[in-house]
Amino acid sequence: MSSFYALFGRSVALLAIVLQGACAQLPEHVDRPVSAALPAPNGTALEALVQQRRKADSARFDSGFVLLGGPPAAYGSRLALIEGAQKTLDLQYYAIHADASTGRLLRGVRAAAGRGVRVRILIDDLHSTGRDALVLGLAFVPNIEMRLFNPLAGARGSSLARMFNSIGDASRIQQRMHNKLFLADNVLGVTGGRNLGDAYFGNALKGNFIDVDILAAGPIVQDLSRSFDSYWNNERAYPVQSLVKREELKAIRERAEEADRELADESARALNAQPEGQTAPPESEPRPGAPPTPAQRARAWDEKPLDLRTAAFVWAPAVMLADEPGKIPADKGANQTKEPGLVVSQPRDGASPSRRAASLQTASDLAAGSDTVVEGLLQLIGQARSDLLIISPYFVPGADMKQAFASARGRGVRIRVLTNSLASNDAPVAHVGYSRHREDLLKMGVELYELRSEQAGVGNAFGSSGNGSAGASRSMLHSKVLVMDGRLLVVGSMNLDLRSQLQNTEIALLVRSAELSRSASEQIERGMREGSWRVELNDGSLVWRAPEGSGLKDTSTEPDASLTLRLMLKLFGPLAPDQLL
Repeated sequence: MSSFYALFGRSVALLAIVLQGACAQLPEHVDRPVSAALPAPNGTALEALVQQRRKADSARFDSGFVLLGGPPAAYGSRLALIEGAQKTLDLQYYAIHADASTGRLLRGVRAAAGRGVRVRILIDDLHSTGRDALVLGLAFVPNIEMRLFNPLAGARGSSLARMFNSIGDASRIQQRMHNKLFLADNVLGVTGGRNLGDAYFGNALKGNFIDVDILAAGPIVQDLSRSFDSYWNNERAYPVQSLVKREELKAIRERAEEADRELADESARALNAQPEGQTAPPESEPRPGAPPTPAQRARAWDEKPLDLRTAAFVWAPAVMLADEPGKIPADKGANQTKEPGLVVSQPRDGASPSRRAASLQTASDLAAGSDTVVEGLLQLIGQARSDLLIISPYFVPGADMKQAFASARGRGVRIRVLTNSLASNDAPVAHVGYSRHREDLLKMGVELYELRSEQAGVGNAFGSSGNGSAGASRSMLHSKVLVMDGRLLVVGSMNLDLRSQLQNTEIALLVRSAELSRSASEQIERGMREGSWRVELNDGSLVWRAPEGSGLKDTSTEPDASLTLRLMLKLFGPLAPDQLL
């Protein structure tokens, strides 16, 4: 969700101008041909591989999982799905950025379409502007269909202009499709926290996200595909051709190329101005929308596909939680209403029932009584007996979340939460909603950890954020993970905040596996010890305890954050309600 907060905050300043302008309209009577996932993956190479792996592992359960932490595994898994797909590729994302990492992935997608694979790409519309609008060119490639979910009307030259145009319909701006899916032949898929872009694969210059995905194999992927289909065929999904013409994309490309030439000229002048003997200009922050550097392109092309033949699958029962697309109102005028609903798949547990699968059935039944993914997780938290380990980069607990934590603490459950510090948060305003609840959480016994932002290669939860790029020293937490009682692992797109609970659509996988839970817990706990500040109350005041082995001192102010930033948030933070953060 990172860029949303910046865009929304900047748009408010020009609200008066917006209200004076005319508004473009979305097209009516749009043709949306209905399509569905591959009915059965039988006969594909990926399906045969999954069956071979399951047989070789003498697995009790039909579905298998690999936890994907660092950038190489996350990127390599997607490359492997692209190269292995023979019939279908389905991609659903909040954001797909036009940069080096995504460039290589989408070239592979184009090649897959060229060999006859049917490709469907569904993107939330918010970020499909400026350079990122170039991704929409895939919609005009044979065998590739692309749709935009909950679009904003207007030209795509800039995000702000389109947001201004839609300011009269504030809900359309705020309510976004936040799901992430990457599915191949309806038998293998990736879901989790990552969008597609350099910053999610350790290849950005300014800073990179620490994120987590999970690779799923087997029947559980069919549940993920059904969720994809429900969004793809929904009236909120508009084919790109109904919103963007080739001429507009051509103009955007020409503007991007002109900006690239200007930037290259600036770089050349800076290089010529260097003292004799210095062969490169000093490091500087990249200009927004700048093209990828040759080094970034080289790093992306050096990445290798994950070897699915040797990947360490853990075979376990699992359940999918997915918000219905109706959580975001359709475009039906002023009296539009939400249609909340949560899809909870039946436990994928194989032919023979077990105590573990039965326990997952209980979790499934509990979640099924909820309206949203986050509310389903709160129901699960109500069943915790000993331990809750949570990663939520944007952590803004509403009243019901705090009540769930208080009830769990009353049962003696240990609760540890890892979130962003003010300095590591790419959306500092979101930190306001967290900080106003921090003392209450600490008083009830919740243990809070905040990621240290400046880390030169330190091991973090699920690996470091970077892979050697110039900006790898700044880490920003983006993982969304929950481990309950050392047995249930949840990986998804949701944050524990009111935006994920009330406005955005989300998706998550619940996997009943002590092995995966133990692996995740060990890495999260190491990240808490070595890469995070522990927040405590000392005589009524907050204290940040330095990470183990960091050589840093404890502090009584938000660590690593500038005085200006702290003052701005203290001044303007009280004006922002939790549900908008």
